[in-house]
Amino acid sequence: MTMIERLSLFTTLDGIAAGFLFLTWFAIGWRIEHPSSKHPSVTILMSNYRHVWMREFVTREPRIFDSQILASLRQGTSFFASTSLLAIGGLLALLGNPEPLETAAQDFTQRQLPVFVLQMKLLAPAVLVGNAFLKFVWANRIFGYCAVMMAAVPNDIDDPQAFPRADQAAALNVRAAINFNRGLRSLYFALCALTWLMGPIMLILGVAITTYVLWSREFMSVPREIILRETKI
Repeated sequence: MTMIERLSLFTTLDGIAAGFLFLTWFAIGWRIEHPSSKHPSVTILMSNYRHVWMREFVTREPRIFDSQILASLRQGTSFFASTSLLAIGGLLALLGNPEPLETAAQDFTQRQLPVFVLQMKLLAPAVLVGNAFLKFVWANRIFGYCAVMMAAVPNDIDDPQAFPRADQAAALNVRAAINFNRGLRSLYFALCALTWLMGPIMLILGVAITTYVLWSREFMSVPREIILRETKI
């Protein structure tokens, strides 16, 4: 069977659902990172606080507290990177032998799905989890760069390099956090992509629910209200 013949096993609705998944994943991420100035996301609000943190860091003595915070952030990225790697292994195992999913998928779709279709439907979450792993690893490395830059900040507050280097550390901290958040969003949508096994309608519904959850946590959550109250925005 040629590739074109294999792809013909998917319905038009399957194509729409898959496109909706990846388009929405990209769109919600872009909107979270580029919100309007009147309605900033939690990600942007916390980025501002990361800059405030580094300015406070210059005058704090001793600086052990800051190193402990950064260590905990790196530990979080390491945990999710390890978890993503395990998930990739599980998905690759299922891609090589998707038969255990045939019965479950058939119960939901009420039709026998060819092995190729199951493999392609598992490939979507595998791609998303793979992206999450790369983002977590990169975030971990950037947090490492941030740690080195923080160590390079002079202890003398009057040193002309003190605040410029703190600003550099803050910028690295923000970039690491952005990549960490991108990894988390990829995991959200990877879990959502598994609903494709139950059919394209379920995938579209899953994408809608996942998008609402991410949107509400970034723009309508109680933590966001608390952050805004503290910053007087």
